[in-house]
Amino acid sequence: MDKQVNIEKPEGKLGILLPGLGAVATTFIAGVEAVKKQIGLPIGSLTQMGTIRLGKRTEKRVPKIKDFIELSEIDDVVCGGWDIFEDNAYESAINAGVLKKELLDQLKPEMEAVKPMKGVFDQNYVKKLNGTYIKTAKTKYDYAQLLIEDIQNFKEKNGCSRLVGVWCGSTEIFLKKDPVHDSIESLEKAMQENHPAIAPSMVYAYAFVKAGVPYANGAPNLSLDIPALEQLAIENNVPIGGKDFKTGQTLMKTILAPGLKARLIGLDGWFSTNILGNRDGEVLDDPESFKTKEESKLSVLEHILQPHVYPELYADFYHKVRINYYPPRGDNKEGWDNIDIFGWLGYPMQIKIDFLCRDSILAAPIVLDLALFLDLAQRTGMRGIQEWLSFYFKSPMCAPELYPEHDIFIQLMKLKNTLRYLKGEDLITHLGLEYYD
Repeated sequence: MDKQVNIEKPEGKLGILLPGLGAVATTFIAGVEAVKKQIGLPIGSLTQMGTIRLGKRTEKRVPKIKDFIELSEIDDVVCGGWDIFEDNAYESAINAGVLKKELLDQLKPEMEAVKPMKGVFDQNYVKKLNGTYIKTAKTKYDYAQLLIEDIQNFKEKNGCSRLVGVWCGSTEIFLKKDPVHDSIESLEKAMQENHPAIAPSMVYAYAFVKAGVPYANGAPNLSLDIPALEQLAIENNVPIGGKDFKTGQTLMKTILAPGLKARLIGLDGWFSTNILGNRDGEVLDDPESFKTKEESKLSVLEHILQPHVYPELYADFYHKVRINYYPPRGDNKEGWDNIDIFGWLGYPMQIKIDFLCRDSILAAPIVLDLALFLDLAQRTGMRGIQEWLSFYFKSPMCAPELYPEHDIFIQLMKLKNTLRYLKGEDLITHLGLEYYD
């Protein structure tokens, strides 16, 4: 390949708007400010520390991704958002307890400057929270108009040339797709009638896409994943992605399961349980919110292992997921996995995993990468579902006629090949046919 796609230069400031200024969002904001001040490294961020191989291995061309393609500079990022509590980003970060106060105090002026806009909230959808800093309006459509005003005002006030939105709010109760989600017209009518199938996260998603702003959904909420918003995103030339950040236990599954399948090792059962004590854990203590998260987590193994293709190995495996709220653990989530496998002649074996992770530490670089890649996508004229960003999600959105790709190694190859394509570089296939030239 030698013809690259026209990419507009990322001139000016990029505003990153975050619905939900809790643990994930404030950890992300603090990280951005720490990197700007050179008192921290953006570890875990593909856009900042990742490299990309170009051409043949013998060419030894392996630039950093940020030096290869036109991404916004982290120094040009301005952060803002909404919350249902009035605390500024510094106060919220202190309450979240993810980052040490010594670090946050070095970033205090910048963090205190990020004051939330009033959120759109309905306790019927997140039963464990009681919002005190919320907007008032007659209909869900009116709420969306208020959010669109917020988006436009933020852009003007902060002198941003472009905006991106990333949902960092809570997990809502489980919702199935409803006929009102099928078209833009039926969705807007349902919003005007305060239909129960329209959750607050869907109001945010509609507002961003309607305003022409790229948007990613970091929770398992239905939100963006409906035909009406997919259609609106295409009509408004908006790239979108989701859903549910792939951080702790599911990250491990998408690393291990492809390895088991690659070596044709059978699976009898995979039992997963988590304990965590942050706001996310409290929300997920409600069975209806847990149902939403459970659906997101359970889909991974089925798609990776392909039981219909390998029935002798994976047709009857048992998969169970549990999440337990345990306040003393705070944001330091612990995920236990018991995996019953079998090998040659059916002989049983086991794998045990105890992943003591920090949920927000793993999520923060995902927020950065999604924001920068979605901004890149819009500057290249890409629109609709960005399947090449599946790398970052537990339940990747995809076209209706397709199934989602969950194998993290295939996801990474797709992401990097998309970047190669945009810059007119040969796609890497690993065929290794040089000896036959």
